[in-house]
Amino acid sequence: MGAGTRPVIRTPDQRIRVFVSSTLRELADERGAVRAAVERLHLAPVMFELGARPHPPRALYRSYLAQSDVFIGVYGDSYGWVAPDEEISGLEDEYRLAPPDMPKLIYIRASGGTREPRLTALIDRIRSDDTAAYLPFHDATELGDHVARDLATLLAERFDQSRGEEPAPAAGPAASLVSRVPVPYTRTIGRRRELADVRELLASGDQRVLSLIGPGGTGKSRLAIEAARETEDLFPDGTYFVPLEGVLEPQLLLPTIGFALGIRDNGEAALEERISRALADRRVLLVLDNFEQIVDAAPVLVRLYTVAPMASFLVTSRIVLRIRGEQVYEVGGLVAPGADAPATLQRARRSAACLLFADRAQAAKPGFELTEDNAAAVIAICRRLEGLPLAIELAAAKMRLLAPQGVADRLERSLPLLTAGVRDLPDRHRTMRATIDWGVSLLPAHDRDLLEDLGVFATRFTLEAVEAISPGRSWEGGSLDGLAALVDASLVTQTEVEGRAVFSLLAIVREYALDHLKTRGDADRMRAAHADHYLALVARLAPALRGAGQADAVAALGLELPNLRAAVRHLVYTDRLDDAGDFAWDLLIYWWIAGLFGGVRVWMLELLGKERPISSHTRAVAWFFALWGEMWQRPSAEVVAGLAECVRLFEGSGDADAAAMSLAARATARLQMPDPDLATATRELNDAVARLHELGNGWGEAITEVSLGRLAWLSGSRTDALEHFNTATGIADGAGDLFTLSVAGNHRARILLARGEVDAAEEGCVRTLLVSIRLHHEEGIAYGLEGLCAVAAARGDGRRAGLLSAAAAGIRHRIGVFDVEAFTVHTPQLDAMRAADPEAVAAGEREGADLTVAEAIAAALPGREVDLTGW
Repeated sequence: MGAGTRPVIRTPDQRIRVFVSSTLRELADERGAVRAAVERLHLAPVMFELGARPHPPRALYRSYLAQSDVFIGVYGDSYGWVAPDEEISGLEDEYRLAPPDMPKLIYIRASGGTREPRLTALIDRIRSDDTAAYLPFHDATELGDHVARDLATLLAERFDQSRGEEPAPAAGPAASLVSRVPVPYTRTIGRRRELADVRELLASGDQRVLSLIGPGGTGKSRLAIEAARETEDLFPDGTYFVPLEGVLEPQLLLPTIGFALGIRDNGEAALEERISRALADRRVLLVLDNFEQIVDAAPVLVRLYTVAPMASFLVTSRIVLRIRGEQVYEVGGLVAPGADAPATLQRARRSAACLLFADRAQAAKPGFELTEDNAAAVIAICRRLEGLPLAIELAAAKMRLLAPQGVADRLERSLPLLTAGVRDLPDRHRTMRATIDWGVSLLPAHDRDLLEDLGVFATRFTLEAVEAISPGRSWEGGSLDGLAALVDASLVTQTEVEGRAVFSLLAIVREYALDHLKTRGDADRMRAAHADHYLALVARLAPALRGAGQADAVAALGLELPNLRAAVRHLVYTDRLDDAGDFAWDLLIYWWIAGLFGGVRVWMLELLGKERPISSHTRAVAWFFALWGEMWQRPSAEVVAGLAECVRLFEGSGDADAAAMSLAARATARLQMPDPDLATATRELNDAVARLHELGNGWGEAITEVSLGRLAWLSGSRTDALEHFNTATGIADGAGDLFTLSVAGNHRARILLARGEVDAAEEGCVRTLLVSIRLHHEEGIAYGLEGLCAVAAARGDGRRAGLLSAAAAGIRHRIGVFDVEAFTVHTPQLDAMRAADPEAVAAGEREGADLTVAEAIAAALPGREVDLTGW
């Protein structure tokens, strides 16, 4: 089955989205069959019933279509519902809105002669459309088979095209879920000039930092997002989106950037150095959104672009950063007709502000359009709101209840009174806050209370989290309806992340909500409720980090990271210091796997700096995290002594498990000293292993066995090293501990390669590569690729060896990780292969240097089915 084609589809760096269009009730069974077929191929079905129901239907499916890659239309007998004031059904509208170059797979159910005439006419038009392909079907089972087969064929065709003689420009490395540039759920109106200006400034490369400056509500974030999407061709090595609205401490700028780039802060090297290495010689764009609250950290950007001059930074902020290399671009409101100009329909249609109002009003009230009758009122609204996009959207949401003149009249009465109460703010900021006030004032009291309570969340939150903080609130029991009302009022947005519905507030709305919560005197109470929810979440997920549920727990915690940070902040702020210590320690394995030690150190130093009474256990936790980075980067006798104190404090508080982990850390600290005491370190590591084994802490035992193996290797005993790595692999495998299995397995494979046991080494490399893929552990993937490079070189395959080596080097460069020379075993084989067949190795290196992570994995594991969802 053929179809209209795009030049290249996305390889599995991002999950391909399949939009499904059909009537709902009539074809419910068929929709279920299509969904099952799509999910069998590990693609993402995009379906109305799975989405954000509080959004108006047309706005929802238009937004979904904009983010989809393939269109599937399923038609039976019904033409579908035609909304009031609409001329066509949603079914036909969806087909019309699908981009011409989007592949379209159409399935038409055999009819018994009852097909509605308008659907017959639509099907006839589809049959004449050379961008769509269609097949008949008789039942849901047959349809599911068609869809699965046709999607597989379509993907194969696009994959072949992506391998053609003239491939599209590389899209750069796969961004993590959190760093992908967001897809707006509504269209952007009236920013063509600004987008052209931003592109020109970014293309010139004259300034390293371009700051979009303006008050809240002017659309800085939307402009940055659109600019990032439209300038991807300027940055072949990647574009990363770094949200900063939940980051309040300047010291967390680097950890947040590192997390977005996929750089693990495991403490072994200074994070700034690793980020600098990762950005060096790469043409990348980092979008730093909402920088104003950590403006004191701005000099960090100067240091980064000094060592990585090809990197560019696009910043949104309410205030200028005032650093070298900054180009300021003022973002104002949208153009509204001047006060001295006639308020005519023609002027309204030429005004970006009025067009934005009309677009958002249509989403709120289908069928709305600018007319001679309402143009003057719309112009008055946009003038009164000074063209501020967010203010206009909030006003347009009221079209569900009011006519344009009614909105204009209420604004005329309300805004002067509301702005008078905030005269210490700049004019446009006063207008924005007053507009929010006006919109909120129209809500029932319990919905107003809910909005204010939501101010304690960071970035995004789930319905479950909202319900968890509801006990005793005026809106208790009405979370879902309340959120729907706030979505309808454009005060809360709803999106989908990894199949879960999530909600969020714009930064200025969150600021407004939190200010009112503080004024009400409820801020500490709600911070406590928020912290209690995430304490419970951590208590539920933390045990899984040690075993079979590790990958799912790491993914779940990663999606909640902004709120985990907020919870620690709430606990420290409200002097629940022992709870903060427990929270941090329970997540030790997560901080380790995700590489987030730097941020934890900031909170623990703040905790110690409060000089409030804390338990011995909390003091030990805080000192442990404070000393972790020092142990690797600035080893000293004081660090060794400090970790010994941690052991003593943990033992005194009855936590033998934590004491054993600290003992292992103390031994590791000894090994970093200029003149390491190998005998004492070995004795302490063995002691730690024995204690952890007795306590049943398999994760700690296995990771400490890895340390013993590395020590034995450095001491020249590969046999002892292999024994330790075998032990660690066995423990991790038995528990389902993917992280340690990856680390120990890669070391084990390297030892086998050094011993010339190529077949056994290959088996180990393949296994640990698959494990690292499941855990999204890029450092482990680099190790696996290097091991298979050595295997290829040992077997005389120079092109494959060069390809895998270059692909691994690209990953290491991007995540700022460089291997310890003593443990590098693939380079001797590669060098020997290069001497024997330099042309083959060089050809492979050229090919491997351009591969994405997903393509590198596919090249390393030919013929093997691998789930690359999210890569």
